[in-house]
This record gives sequence, C-alpha cells and structure tokens, in this order.
Amino acid sequence: MKTFFGMILGALLLVCGVYVYDSMQTSSVGNGEVATTNRTIVNWDVAKADWDALRDRAHKDWVRISSK
Repeated sequence: MKTFFGMILGALLLVCGVYVYDSMQTSSVGNGEVATTNRTIVNWDVAKADWDALRDRAHKDWVRISSK
C-alpha cells in the first residue's frame, strides 16, 4: 500500500512541478519581454483535450457496463 501511495504521490508531484515550471516559462512577470521565445515542456491544450476524451470515454463505458 505504501508503494502504491508513493507512486501516486510521485506522479502528482511530477505533474505539479512541470505545471509550475511551464507557468514560470510563459509568465511575462518572470521573464519580461522574452516570454514568447521560451517553450513549455507540456502542450497543456493537447493534454486537456486528451484528458477530456479519456474522461468521456470512461463515462460512456461505465454507463454501458452498469446498464447490463
């Protein structure tokens, strides 16, 4: 159980760390005029679209399975 909890916590920390790093890279406060030249690690628009598609498919599958 501790191993499973550690893997979940590690994944959450990784995602939060990348999000903070990316938000600092694109922040005009942190980088001034050169904020547009820096690239982020994750394309968050694509990640959100993929997450929404996964969530919708899981919901449809759950409805299909539970209706039997």
